[in-house]
Amino acid sequence: MKTVFASFVIASVFILVGNRLCFAQGGETKQLEVSPEPSRIGAKHLPNAIQVHSKVVSGGQPDGVQAFRELKEMGFKTIVSVDGAKPEVELARKYGLRYVHLPHGYDGIASERAAELAKAVRDFDGPIYIHCHHGKHRSPTAAVVACVSAGFIEPKSALGILTLAGTNENYRGLFAAAAGARRIDDVKLDAMHVEFPEIAKLPPMAEAMVALDVTHGHLEQFASAAWSQLPKHPDLDPAHEALLLREHFTEVLRLDDVAMRPEGFRKMLQESEADASILEAAIRQWNRSAKLAPAPKSMAEAFDRIHTNCTACHRQYRE
Repeated sequence: MKTVFASFVIASVFILVGNRLCFAQGGETKQLEVSPEPSRIGAKHLPNAIQVHSKVVSGGQPDGVQAFRELKEMGFKTIVSVDGAKPEVELARKYGLRYVHLPHGYDGIASERAAELAKAVRDFDGPIYIHCHHGKHRSPTAAVVACVSAGFIEPKSALGILTLAGTNENYRGLFAAAAGARRIDDVKLDAMHVEFPEIAKLPPMAEAMVALDVTHGHLEQFASAAWSQLPKHPDLDPAHEALLLREHFTEVLRLDDVAMRPEGFRKMLQESEADASILEAAIRQWNRSAKLAPAPKSMAEAFDRIHTNCTACHRQYRE
Protein backbone atom coordinates (compact mmCIF):
# COMPACT_ATOMS: atom_id res chain seq x y z
CA MET A 1 0.00 0.00 0.00
CA LYS A 2 1.58 3.22 -1.13
CA THR A 3 0.65 6.79 -0.32
CA VAL A 4 2.54 9.77 -1.74
CA PHE A 5 3.17 12.85 0.38
CA ALA A 6 4.79 15.43 -1.92
CA SER A 7 5.93 17.68 0.91
CA PHE A 8 6.85 14.90 3.33
CA VAL A 9 9.14 12.64 1.29
CA ILE A 10 11.60 12.28 4.14
CA ALA A 11 9.41 13.01 7.17
CA SER A 12 7.73 10.20 9.06
CA VAL A 13 4.03 10.56 9.93
CA PHE A 14 1.24 8.46 11.38
CA ILE A 15 -2.14 7.95 9.73
CA LEU A 16 -5.16 6.20 11.22
CA VAL A 17 -6.83 3.89 8.70
CA GLY A 18 -9.69 1.75 9.93
CA ASN A 19 -8.43 -0.02 13.01
CA ARG A 20 -4.77 0.28 12.03
CA LEU A 21 -2.21 2.97 12.68
CA CYS A 22 -0.24 3.53 9.48
CA PHE A 23 3.34 4.74 9.54
CA ALA A 24 4.30 6.66 6.39
CA GLN A 25 7.97 7.14 5.57
CA GLY A 26 9.68 8.07 2.33
CA GLY A 27 6.37 8.00 0.44
CA GLU A 28 5.55 4.44 1.52
CA THR A 29 2.86 3.67 4.05
CA LYS A 30 3.54 0.77 6.40
CA GLN A 31 0.72 -0.60 8.51
CA LEU A 32 1.35 -1.14 12.19
CA GLU A 33 -1.16 -3.14 14.15
CA VAL A 34 -3.12 -1.21 16.74
CA SER A 35 -4.24 -3.20 19.74
CA PRO A 36 -7.92 -4.17 19.63
CA GLU A 37 -8.01 -2.94 23.20
CA PRO A 38 -7.80 0.79 24.11
CA SER A 39 -4.18 1.91 23.97
CA ARG A 40 -1.85 4.90 23.91
CA ILE A 41 -0.85 6.48 20.61
CA GLY A 42 2.64 7.88 20.20
CA ALA A 43 1.69 11.37 19.04
CA LYS A 44 4.38 14.02 19.47
CA HIS A 45 2.15 17.09 19.80
CA LEU A 46 -1.10 15.59 21.12
CA PRO A 47 -0.90 15.15 24.91
CA ASN A 48 -2.10 11.87 26.44
CA ALA A 49 -3.51 10.53 23.17
CA ILE A 50 -5.57 7.38 23.80
CA GLN A 51 -7.15 5.22 21.11
CA VAL A 52 -10.63 4.51 22.50
CA HIS A 53 -12.00 3.03 19.25
CA SER A 54 -10.65 2.73 15.71
CA LYS A 55 -12.60 5.90 14.86
CA VAL A 56 -12.11 7.82 18.13
CA VAL A 57 -9.00 9.11 19.92
CA SER A 58 -9.05 11.07 23.17
CA GLY A 59 -6.33 13.51 24.17
CA GLY A 60 -5.24 16.96 25.27
CA GLN A 61 -5.71 20.27 23.54
CA PRO A 62 -3.90 20.64 20.21
CA ASP A 63 -1.70 23.69 20.73
CA GLY A 64 -0.33 25.52 17.71
CA VAL A 65 0.53 24.76 14.12
CA GLN A 66 2.55 21.61 14.82
CA ALA A 67 -0.33 19.94 16.65
CA PHE A 68 -2.87 20.68 13.92
CA ARG A 69 -0.42 19.58 11.25
CA GLU A 70 0.06 16.33 13.15
CA LEU A 71 -3.70 15.81 13.33
CA LYS A 72 -3.95 16.22 9.57
CA GLU A 73 -0.97 13.93 8.94
CA MET A 74 -2.52 11.28 11.17
CA GLY A 75 -5.64 11.40 9.01
CA PHE A 76 -8.07 13.01 11.45
CA LYS A 77 -11.13 14.67 9.91
CA THR A 78 -13.05 16.00 12.90
CA ILE A 79 -12.08 17.54 16.24
CA VAL A 80 -14.56 17.57 19.14
CA SER A 81 -13.64 19.87 22.03
CA VAL A 82 -15.29 19.20 25.39
CA ASP A 83 -13.18 21.95 27.00
CA GLY A 84 -14.58 25.36 27.84
CA ALA A 85 -11.80 27.24 26.04
CA LYS A 86 -12.53 28.75 22.63
CA PRO A 87 -11.41 26.30 19.91
CA GLU A 88 -8.81 27.38 17.35
CA VAL A 89 -11.31 27.09 14.51
CA GLU A 90 -9.34 29.02 11.87
CA LEU A 91 -6.22 26.93 12.42
CA ALA A 92 -8.28 23.76 12.14
CA ARG A 93 -9.79 24.96 8.87
CA LYS A 94 -6.32 25.68 7.51
CA TYR A 95 -5.58 21.98 7.85
CA GLY A 96 -8.95 20.81 6.56
CA LEU A 97 -10.32 19.80 9.95
CA ARG A 98 -13.85 20.35 11.20
CA TYR A 99 -14.27 21.60 14.79
CA VAL A 100 -17.26 20.80 17.00
CA HIS A 101 -17.56 22.38 20.46
CA LEU A 102 -19.53 20.35 23.04
CA PRO A 103 -18.14 21.42 26.44
CA HIS A 104 -19.01 19.74 29.71
CA GLY A 105 -17.84 20.13 33.29
CA TYR A 106 -15.98 17.99 35.80
CA ASP A 107 -19.21 17.03 37.57
CA GLY A 108 -20.33 14.64 34.83
CA ILE A 109 -22.05 14.60 31.44
CA ALA A 110 -25.76 15.38 31.11
CA SER A 111 -27.86 12.87 29.15
CA GLU A 112 -28.52 15.39 26.38
CA ARG A 113 -24.82 16.11 25.95
CA ALA A 114 -24.08 12.37 25.99
CA ALA A 115 -26.53 11.87 23.11
CA GLU A 116 -24.97 14.76 21.18
CA LEU A 117 -21.51 13.24 21.62
CA ALA A 118 -22.80 9.85 20.45
CA LYS A 119 -24.40 11.36 17.35
CA ALA A 120 -21.19 13.28 16.60
CA VAL A 121 -18.88 10.24 16.73
CA ARG A 122 -21.37 8.12 14.80
CA ASP A 123 -22.14 10.59 12.00
CA PHE A 124 -19.06 12.80 11.47
CA ASP A 125 -16.14 11.83 9.28
CA GLY A 126 -13.41 10.05 11.17
CA PRO A 127 -11.02 9.52 12.66
CA ILE A 128 -12.28 11.89 15.35
CA TYR A 129 -10.07 13.54 17.98
CA ILE A 130 -11.90 14.40 21.23
CA HIS A 131 -9.99 16.73 23.53
CA CYS A 132 -10.18 18.75 26.72
CA HIS A 133 -7.29 20.75 28.18
CA HIS A 134 -4.87 18.10 29.44
CA GLY A 135 -6.58 15.02 28.02
CA LYS A 136 -6.77 13.23 31.36
CA HIS A 137 -10.24 13.81 32.73
CA ARG A 138 -13.03 15.26 30.59
CA SER A 139 -11.99 14.09 27.12
CA PRO A 140 -11.49 10.39 27.95
CA THR A 141 -14.81 10.46 29.78
CA ALA A 142 -16.52 12.11 26.81
CA ALA A 143 -14.92 9.63 24.41
CA VAL A 144 -16.05 6.69 26.53
CA VAL A 145 -19.60 8.01 26.91
CA ALA A 146 -19.80 8.81 23.17
CA CYS A 147 -18.46 5.42 22.08
CA VAL A 148 -20.60 3.38 24.49
CA SER A 149 -23.70 5.42 23.61
CA ALA A 150 -23.05 5.01 19.87
CA GLY A 151 -22.48 1.27 20.24
CA PHE A 152 -18.79 1.42 19.34
CA ILE A 153 -17.51 -0.15 22.57
CA GLU A 154 -19.03 -2.19 25.38
CA PRO A 155 -19.87 -0.57 28.73
CA LYS A 156 -17.49 -2.97 30.48
CA SER A 157 -14.55 -1.18 28.80
CA ALA A 158 -15.46 2.25 30.19
CA LEU A 159 -13.64 2.45 33.51
CA GLY A 160 -10.50 0.77 32.17
CA ILE A 161 -10.13 3.54 29.60
CA LEU A 162 -10.34 6.22 32.30
CA THR A 163 -7.67 4.36 34.27
CA LEU A 164 -5.47 4.19 31.16
CA ALA A 165 -5.89 7.94 30.61
CA GLY A 166 -5.00 8.72 34.23
CA THR A 167 -8.37 10.21 35.16
CA ASN A 168 -8.39 11.34 38.79
CA GLU A 169 -10.72 9.18 40.88
CA ASN A 170 -11.75 12.27 42.82
CA TYR A 171 -13.80 13.31 39.78
CA ARG A 172 -16.72 11.23 40.93
CA GLY A 173 -19.15 12.70 38.39
CA LEU A 174 -16.91 11.72 35.48
CA PHE A 175 -16.52 8.16 36.70
CA ALA A 176 -20.27 7.92 37.25
CA ALA A 177 -20.93 9.18 33.71
CA ALA A 178 -18.55 6.60 32.22
CA ALA A 179 -19.87 3.75 34.36
CA GLY A 180 -23.49 4.64 33.61
CA ALA A 181 -23.16 5.06 29.83
CA ARG A 182 -25.40 2.78 27.78
CA ARG A 183 -26.19 2.26 24.09
CA ILE A 184 -28.60 4.82 22.62
CA ASP A 185 -30.91 3.48 19.94
CA ASP A 186 -30.06 4.62 16.41
CA VAL A 187 -33.67 5.68 15.86
CA LYS A 188 -33.36 8.17 18.72
CA LEU A 189 -30.03 9.47 17.42
CA ASP A 190 -31.46 9.80 13.90
CA ALA A 191 -34.37 11.87 15.22
CA MET A 192 -32.12 14.33 17.05
CA HIS A 193 -31.56 17.75 15.51
CA VAL A 194 -28.28 19.18 16.77
CA GLU A 195 -26.62 22.44 15.70
CA PHE A 196 -23.07 21.25 16.51
CA PRO A 197 -21.47 24.71 16.87
CA GLU A 198 -17.81 25.36 16.13
CA ILE A 199 -17.70 27.64 19.17
CA ALA A 200 -20.24 27.18 21.96
CA LYS A 201 -21.54 30.16 23.92
CA LEU A 202 -20.73 29.81 27.62
CA PRO A 203 -22.28 31.54 30.66
CA PRO A 204 -20.15 34.34 32.22
CA MET A 205 -18.99 32.20 35.16
CA ALA A 206 -17.83 29.41 32.86
CA GLU A 207 -16.02 31.85 30.57
CA ALA A 208 -14.28 33.46 33.54
CA MET A 209 -13.14 30.10 34.86
CA VAL A 210 -11.83 29.12 31.44
CA ALA A 211 -9.76 32.32 31.30
CA LEU A 212 -8.41 31.61 34.79
CA ASP A 213 -7.51 28.06 33.82
CA VAL A 214 -5.64 29.10 30.67
CA THR A 215 -3.57 31.77 32.44
CA HIS A 216 -2.87 29.49 35.39
CA GLY A 217 -1.64 26.90 32.90
CA HIS A 218 0.79 29.41 31.39
CA LEU A 219 2.18 30.24 34.82
CA GLU A 220 2.55 26.52 35.60
CA GLN A 221 4.79 26.24 32.55
CA PHE A 222 6.85 29.22 33.67
CA ALA A 223 7.20 27.77 37.17
CA SER A 224 8.37 24.43 35.71
CA ALA A 225 10.93 26.30 33.60
CA ALA A 226 12.38 28.21 36.59
CA TRP A 227 10.52 31.31 35.34
CA SER A 228 12.63 31.54 32.18
CA GLN A 229 11.21 32.27 28.72
CA LEU A 230 9.16 29.48 27.17
CA PRO A 231 10.51 28.44 23.73
CA LYS A 232 7.05 27.30 22.71
CA HIS A 233 5.45 30.60 23.75
CA PRO A 234 7.94 33.43 23.11
CA ASP A 235 5.03 35.88 23.15
CA LEU A 236 4.25 35.22 26.82
CA ASP A 237 5.75 37.16 29.73
CA PRO A 238 5.45 35.78 33.28
CA ALA A 239 4.85 39.18 34.91
CA HIS A 240 2.08 39.94 32.43
CA GLU A 241 0.53 36.51 32.96
CA ALA A 242 0.55 37.11 36.72
CA LEU A 243 -1.16 40.45 36.13
CA LEU A 244 -3.78 38.78 33.93
CA LEU A 245 -4.35 36.13 36.59
CA ARG A 246 -4.95 38.78 39.21
CA GLU A 247 -7.39 40.55 36.86
CA HIS A 248 -9.23 37.28 36.21
CA PHE A 249 -9.69 36.72 39.93
CA THR A 250 -10.88 40.32 40.32
CA GLU A 251 -13.43 39.92 37.51
CA VAL A 252 -14.71 36.60 38.86
CA LEU A 253 -15.27 38.22 42.26
CA ARG A 254 -17.43 40.88 40.56
CA LEU A 255 -19.85 38.34 39.07
CA ASP A 256 -23.35 38.17 40.53
CA ASP A 257 -23.11 34.39 40.56
CA VAL A 258 -20.16 34.52 42.96
CA ALA A 259 -22.10 36.58 45.49
CA MET A 260 -24.48 33.63 45.88
CA ARG A 261 -21.67 31.09 46.32
CA PRO A 262 -20.45 29.79 49.72
CA GLU A 263 -18.22 32.08 51.75
CA GLY A 264 -15.36 29.59 51.50
CA PHE A 265 -15.45 29.83 47.71
CA ARG A 266 -15.24 33.62 47.78
CA LYS A 267 -12.46 33.51 50.39
CA MET A 268 -10.32 31.27 48.16
CA LEU A 269 -10.77 33.65 45.25
CA GLN A 270 -9.83 36.65 47.39
CA GLU A 271 -6.72 34.91 48.72
CA SER A 272 -5.64 33.93 45.21
CA GLU A 273 -6.27 37.46 43.96
CA ALA A 274 -3.90 38.78 46.64
CA ASP A 275 -1.28 36.11 45.91
CA ALA A 276 -1.41 36.89 42.18
CA SER A 277 -0.53 40.49 43.04
CA ILE A 278 2.36 39.29 45.22
CA LEU A 279 3.56 37.03 42.40
CA GLU A 280 3.44 39.84 39.82
CA ALA A 281 5.36 42.23 42.10
CA ALA A 282 8.01 39.59 42.85
CA ILE A 283 8.51 38.80 39.16
CA ARG A 284 8.85 42.47 38.22
CA GLN A 285 11.33 43.09 41.04
CA TRP A 286 13.36 40.09 39.87
CA ASN A 287 13.26 41.42 36.29
CA ARG A 288 14.58 44.80 37.48
CA SER A 289 17.52 43.02 39.10
CA ALA A 290 18.41 41.71 35.63
CA LYS A 291 17.82 38.21 36.99
CA LEU A 292 21.34 38.11 38.41
CA ALA A 293 20.20 35.72 41.13
CA PRO A 294 17.84 32.71 40.93
CA ALA A 295 14.14 33.45 41.13
CA PRO A 296 13.26 34.41 44.72
CA LYS A 297 11.37 31.95 46.90
CA SER A 298 8.53 34.46 47.22
CA MET A 299 7.58 33.77 43.59
CA ALA A 300 7.37 30.02 44.05
CA GLU A 301 5.59 30.41 47.39
CA ALA A 302 2.94 32.77 45.98
CA PHE A 303 2.27 30.54 43.00
CA ASP A 304 2.18 27.42 45.18
CA ARG A 305 -0.51 29.04 47.35
CA ILE A 306 -2.56 29.90 44.24
CA HIS A 307 -2.16 26.37 42.90
CA THR A 308 -3.13 24.84 46.24
CA ASN A 309 -6.20 27.06 46.44
CA CYS A 310 -7.23 26.17 42.89
CA THR A 311 -6.90 22.45 43.61
CA ALA A 312 -8.89 22.75 46.84
CA CYS A 313 -11.54 24.88 45.12
CA HIS A 314 -11.94 22.32 42.33
CA ARG A 315 -12.29 19.52 44.85
CA GLN A 316 -14.87 21.30 46.98
CA TYR A 317 -16.90 23.38 44.56
CA ARG A 318 -16.33 22.22 40.99
CA GLU A 319 -16.05 18.47 40.96
